[in-house]
Amino acid sequence: MSLTIALQNIERGQLRVMHVRGAISALALIVAALIVEIVFGDALPVRGVLGGVALLLGIWLAVIAPPRRWRHWRYAFTGTELHVAHGWWTQVHTIVPVLRVQHIDVAQGPLERNFGVARLVLHTAGSDNTIVTLPGITRETAEEIRDAIRARIGSAA
Repeated sequence: MSLTIALQNIERGQLRVMHVRGAISALALIVAALIVEIVFGDALPVRGVLGGVALLLGIWLAVIAPPRRWRHWRYAFTGTELHVAHGWWTQVHTIVPVLRVQHIDVAQGPLERNFGVARLVLHTAGSDNTIVTLPGITRETAEEIRDAIRARIGSAA
């Protein structure tokens, strides 16, 4: 018998974080392309092509890709397991048994704080994929999951 776990979306604030990070990457890419065009303009066969390609890639990074990536992040905490699923092209569903967790972090960078989201980072026993990160949940949710895992680990010792 297979038990299906209902996964829930990450917070909408994470979408805004993804947009801003994409815009920063796009800006850096466009500036680099423009610098190359200015410095090596005479050596390029056609002026503006590099900048145009950088602009299109920047639009993808800042506008189109973030919602596509955000829609594919989901999670569930059952009390005994944390499920983290993500990926549009390559779909990954990671299941972390609570009793394998060795260390837990709740992290927030400046962008995440600004948009009201945090990352829950689990360090697990094992040699491969020992760090599992769940971005885009509220700090309160991250702390609740952290405290529940800590209590479960403490009761198992």
